[in-house]
Amino acid sequence: MLASCFGLGRLPVAPGTWGSIPPAVVFGVLCQFGAAPVLVSIVMAVFVVAGSVVCVKYAPAAIAATGKSDPGEVVADEVAGQAVTLLSVPLVMTAEFTVGRIWAVAGMGFLIFRILDIAKPQPIRKLEKLPQGWGILADDLLAGVFGAVILHISVWLWLAR
Repeated sequence: MLASCFGLGRLPVAPGTWGSIPPAVVFGVLCQFGAAPVLVSIVMAVFVVAGSVVCVKYAPAAIAATGKSDPGEVVADEVAGQAVTLLSVPLVMTAEFTVGRIWAVAGMGFLIFRILDIAKPQPIRKLEKLPQGWGILADDLLAGVFGAVILHISVWLWLAR
């Protein structure tokens, strides 16, 4: 249940996309209701740590049960990677961010991460070769880092002006 993010990974279409939704929605809701930027970042960090621990601990059992090197039902890695993309963004958001801009940032972060996670440009793809849960997790964490950089640039160029 934990590795599938309480069943999201068992949904029939695009389980990784479903697994990326919780951090993006929590980010948007916290920001919309005026949570302190540090609190939003702490919550995203909790998603990163929880998703990472769950993935490394429980993905090997899913691998053994399914025979797949990256079972689709394991989406704890997407939870962690999506949270990495959004982790530091609250610290650069200004008071002028409207509700619409907050949800635009959440949506952009979601889309950027999903594109990177699906396309897996190098060196992200290389990390899939790590053993067991580490290979499942590491590529998503790096996609999250790349996503964070792209999102920061996007916020700076488009939303923060």
